[in-house]
Amino acid sequence: MNLTFPTKVVVPALLGLMGMSSVLMAQQYEVDIEKPQFEAMLSPTIDGRTTAKKFDPKEWLEVELKIKIAASNRAELFADRVTVKWYVAANVTENGDTKVRLLEKEINYVNVPIDEDIYVSVYLSPSAVKRISGKDKAAANTIKEIGGEILINGVQPVKSSGFFTTMSKSKGKWWDKLTPYKKIPLLNKNETPFKFFWWDRYAEIEEPD
Repeated sequence: MNLTFPTKVVVPALLGLMGMSSVLMAQQYEVDIEKPQFEAMLSPTIDGRTTAKKFDPKEWLEVELKIKIAASNRAELFADRVTVKWYVAANVTENGDTKVRLLEKEINYVNVPIDEDIYVSVYLSPSAVKRISGKDKAAANTIKEIGGEILINGVQPVKSSGFFTTMSKSKGKWWDKLTPYKKIPLLNKNETPFKFFWWDRYAEIEEPD
């Protein structure tokens, strides 16, 4: 028996198969993320050719992630853009009332090496530390929890590997249940005095036009 299909049926079917093929062949990424690390760092003292000014360096709080990106296309050596969405929960006291506040920051990185350890980070300034804790010391317990998501070239990594949190992953995106708090900013490395330090350790931050 010879089977024939109407042209109007065959063409959409072929287009559908081609679409499925392109999806299957699309580049995929997986991210290995280590546990967030906290470090208190004093404001650096940099002497230039200007008049020296006396001050007592205060403490910044750095949160750092070590990541490694794997790509399904082994010929790809760099990711054009890596987006890290940071969410920080902090116990903030205002007018004698302490509440959990959500601080957030989205940072884009460019020219990020594939299959190589690289670091991304976010910072709380000394004034932010003091506003949160009431102290100048930037202890790790200044913040309650931290979490976030990583996108590679705008794509979600496979196996939910772009998701990170200090809470149990069973809690999911806990930050969706909190209202963003704009009074205390999170900062990227280029917005701190550490911009030019340890350059090769960190992913390159995309500068706004």
